[in-house]
Amino acid sequence: MRAVVYKGPFEVAVEQVEDPRIQHPNDVIVSVTSTAICGSDLHMYEGRTAAEAGIVFGHENLGIVQEVGDGVTTLSRGDRVVMPFNVACGFCKNCTAGFTGFCLTVNPGFAGGAYGYVAMGPYVGGQAEYVRVPYADFNCLKLPEGTEKETDFVLLADIFPTGYHGNELADVRPGESVAVYGGGPVGLMAAYSAILRGASKVFVVDRVTERLQKAEEIGAIPINFTEGNPVEQIQEQNAGEGTDKGIDAVGYQAQARGEDREEPATVLNSLVETVRPTGALGVPGLYVPRDPGGPDEQSKHGMLMVAIGRLFEKGLRVGTGQCNVKRYNRQLRDLIIEGRARPSFVVSHELPLDQAPTAYEKFDKRVEGYTKVVLHPQA
Repeated sequence: MRAVVYKGPFEVAVEQVEDPRIQHPNDVIVSVTSTAICGSDLHMYEGRTAAEAGIVFGHENLGIVQEVGDGVTTLSRGDRVVMPFNVACGFCKNCTAGFTGFCLTVNPGFAGGAYGYVAMGPYVGGQAEYVRVPYADFNCLKLPEGTEKETDFVLLADIFPTGYHGNELADVRPGESVAVYGGGPVGLMAAYSAILRGASKVFVVDRVTERLQKAEEIGAIPINFTEGNPVEQIQEQNAGEGTDKGIDAVGYQAQARGEDREEPATVLNSLVETVRPTGALGVPGLYVPRDPGGPDEQSKHGMLMVAIGRLFEKGLRVGTGQCNVKRYNRQLRDLIIEGRARPSFVVSHELPLDQAPTAYEKFDKRVEGYTKVVLHPQA
């Protein structure tokens, strides 16, 4: 089958790889009809992880069940399904508690597994014509038949639940004000989710024009951090006060304000200043224990200079960690089905699989309006 294969920093290629096969009675094989490129994929693409050449990318996958293992009880050939990026067993201590992003079964020695991602287990990614889904009864979410709302549903694999998760981590409630740092796909989904949850004001901080425009289109207030201190800009538009809640949708590759260099802790420290005393921060943005491309020796080992004294002084609460997609995806699916949510506004390009190398390059450079790319392997 054809698949997107990592070759080295800033290089992927569409190559022929081995077809997946049923390895366990509870496996299914899915013919992938839509698979998205994630900002997390860019960390590997840029050589900012320990990913080795040969890994097949792709953890945001939707398609049609083609083969069914003998132990599968709830799925049939022809079912249309979307899979959480988390590979989870459904029966370990963390899964039964709802923490499917931290499954203790699927990746021995590590809490959590995912498709096509470094250190997240042996699961081949779905930026390919087919993908094997283990523990399929648990990991597949059924969708309505047909092709309607395809680009909405594929976002249930990761970024829509992850944006919503940022709000859960920050405990966003109706009527509250929220500052979202980062206007990429997850940041836009976090802002959109805050609006769905009834937030009174939602600010989105970024510097990319297309992202800020999309934020404004959904009713958020765009804040361009190149035009001044974002903390001060938000306070000026929020009656001189900090926001009730804040969400970090950037992570460890944050850019220093006014300079062309990375400053890994800048978003966390900005949020500490942005959010009012006794507020809360949600941090779904990715931070890693090892970053080969970190700007200093501390950040290369995941050690950042965070203003813990100010955070303590203000009595702020902090929630972190990757999304437990299964906790949200069914409800978010039903919002899409009923027309209450249309997360596909964030999708800028739909392309055949063969155009993946160009899509990666342009998405990574944030050029030509590339905000979110969906690939169609069967096109």
